[in-house]
Amino acid sequence: MNEQLRIVMIASECVPFAKTGGLADVVGALPQVLRAMGHEVIVVMPKYEQIDYVRHGLNPYLDSMGVWMGNTQEWCRVHMTTRAGVPVYFIEFHEYFSRPGLYHDAAFNDYADNPRRFGFLTRAGLQLCKDIGFRPDIVHVHDWHTALAAAYLKIWHWDDPVLGRAASVLTIHNIAYQGIYGAEHMDYLGLQWSNFTPDKFEDHGRINFLKGGIQYADMVNTVSPTYANETRTPELGYGLAPYLNDKGDRYVGILNGVDYSQWDPATDQQIPARYDAERLEGKAICKRELQRRLGLDAVDAPLIGVVSRLVEQKGLDLLAQAIEPILANMHVQFAVLGSGEKELEAYYGGLPARYPGRVGSYIGYSDELAHWIEAGSDFFIMPSRYEPCGLNQMYSLKYGTLPIVRGTGGLEDTVQQYDEATGTGTGFKFYEPSAHAIYYTVGWAVSTYFDRPHHMRAMIKQAMAQDYSWERSADAYVQLYRRAIAVKG
Repeated sequence: MNEQLRIVMIASECVPFAKTGGLADVVGALPQVLRAMGHEVIVVMPKYEQIDYVRHGLNPYLDSMGVWMGNTQEWCRVHMTTRAGVPVYFIEFHEYFSRPGLYHDAAFNDYADNPRRFGFLTRAGLQLCKDIGFRPDIVHVHDWHTALAAAYLKIWHWDDPVLGRAASVLTIHNIAYQGIYGAEHMDYLGLQWSNFTPDKFEDHGRINFLKGGIQYADMVNTVSPTYANETRTPELGYGLAPYLNDKGDRYVGILNGVDYSQWDPATDQQIPARYDAERLEGKAICKRELQRRLGLDAVDAPLIGVVSRLVEQKGLDLLAQAIEPILANMHVQFAVLGSGEKELEAYYGGLPARYPGRVGSYIGYSDELAHWIEAGSDFFIMPSRYEPCGLNQMYSLKYGTLPIVRGTGGLEDTVQQYDEATGTGTGFKFYEPSAHAIYYTVGWAVSTYFDRPHHMRAMIKQAMAQDYSWERSADAYVQLYRRAIAVKG
């Protein structure tokens, strides 16, 4: 059972070429670890306009590749680069991918032809395997964008000499995004109208990419065990819970990993001082420098970090209701980094003027500042309404910055609740999605900081000892792949 696997990943984004969220991190990291384990992996993604050809070392690979979409043959070009030994192929089709945004225009409106764009990407990824003679054991696809591959394998390629033996794995990174579009795209997508049924692609008269992918995939997973359980419920299944429950044990949760080459305070070149669990002096330096950078008072007060999209899913509207009562009644400081909904941007962006020396905020994104906040904060708050996996809480653990989180999804799986009797745990959890719960949990953390410093020290050591490396997650994916091959038969 230790034989080498041949895996093709088809995805809409991949670090460092194009990223909007955690999907890109997974597709960037997992193939490299799988290759280090001895498996053969290739990645296929679009050649977006934003991808710098020279900086990323792309080279022409196929000058012309025909891709059948319904009764239409589209012609595209393919480019290639290698990242840590993993070939990454880029599908160039100007009509679909030469645009400023990945999924939407500057006004945040979805491109009307998204179903065609990503249906084409998916079929192009499968066609590439045929054209280069790559016979995959596994076709691993991600979210709605490439979920159709699971169907294409069974509808069109079941007896193909290159693709016929491949099993499919579909990873759901966020079930709220399903790819629901008008039925008029069925013919172009080549899905056959016999598949436009409520148990497959039909969803209230429209096509649901993710729903059909779930039906056809040999194995389906999401990015944490708790989120897998939550998405089986009507509350967080977003209409797909019955279909996930029908998969039975062919739907599982696997935690995302952390790239510790980028997120480790002992080696992080972006932070003011390096440190580890045995030598924490550097963390104190990072806190002082973060206070200075954000205009916070240089005082002994717990500093609470926020690095997030400023949206309701992340609970930042709930934190907005709690943060001023917290500032009024507790000796704390906040460091906020993020962007998102305009009302929340305006609110958090205005806090430093109203609470000078106590709140610092940066509206936008800065990778360096994200590292500074992880290293320089005492606590890191994530009050998410739902969180498929989450990465920042795992970064925080490594940096000895104790998470304050709502116990949902990957936050529940990765943060161990503080036990005030024993001083064990790695953070502070609450379960009710409310400003009230945030207020009292922050109060609990602040009282621990001032009243039980010996518990703080013990928790910081325990947090920094946690291992959420990609190596552990990759082992679970290999088991998933082997299971997919077994159930496909």
